[in-house]
Amino acid sequence: MSRLIERPATIKSLRILGVRVDDVTMDQTIALIAAMIAGGGPHQIATINPEFVMAAQQHLGFHATLEAATLAVPDGTGLLYAARWQGHALREKVTGIDLTERLAAESAQRGWRIFLLGAAPGVAEKAAAALSERFPGVVIAGTWAGSPASAAQPAIAAQIRAARPDIVLVAYGAPAQDLWIRRHGAALQIPLGIGVGGTFDDLAGIRPRAPRIIRRLGLEWGYRLLRHPSRWRRIMTAVPIFGWAAWREARKHKDEW
Repeated sequence: MSRLIERPATIKSLRILGVRVDDVTMDQTIALIAAMIAGGGPHQIATINPEFVMAAQQHLGFHATLEAATLAVPDGTGLLYAARWQGHALREKVTGIDLTERLAAESAQRGWRIFLLGAAPGVAEKAAAALSERFPGVVIAGTWAGSPASAAQPAIAAQIRAARPDIVLVAYGAPAQDLWIRRHGAALQIPLGIGVGGTFDDLAGIRPRAPRIIRRLGLEWGYRLLRHPSRWRRIMTAVPIFGWAAWREARKHKDEW
């Protein structure tokens, strides 16, 4: 019998522009995932970044989905700054790609079955091959490009039911991936669904990650802008527009105090 796992009361959360962000480390996240898989689900983890926060201001269904997630991990340097402006501190980023790589390592040890859903045709397969090479023993239960469109659901459902995954990583991009998990996770008996955005592209080498030093400095957005200038609108939303809104919110709260 499936048992839903709730977020422990010891985990603190804060709200950034009305969106919940849980203050968890990677190790805490993995411990909770182990409990979710043992419980059988359905559970959902949202990888919150500044784009999510801004999109949730307008998309009420997306906001509700993030609110309902079992865990909302901080994926983005901007969230760390926003939390600091509020007088709090998020201890660690838990990004989609870092979490995926950690899950692959844990899968090799624990036998967790991971299904990769989404991205362009062939990309999930390349991502799976990259994970298998880096983490020998990882259990890739299946891959499927699929689509969040309703017409694609029968084929996706058949693939997932046959694969019997413990974890489904969904790379449709937000908000489609998160809405899909909330809508279909229970019916497909998915113990855990996680939206991972462009992670498959990163793993497959289609969109190379920024060098480690750039990531440590929180300047990955600049690296992506230089490599892909067409992303400027997204980066404007995620960096200056989000930053200004989050700073104003923090200032308003301080003035009220």
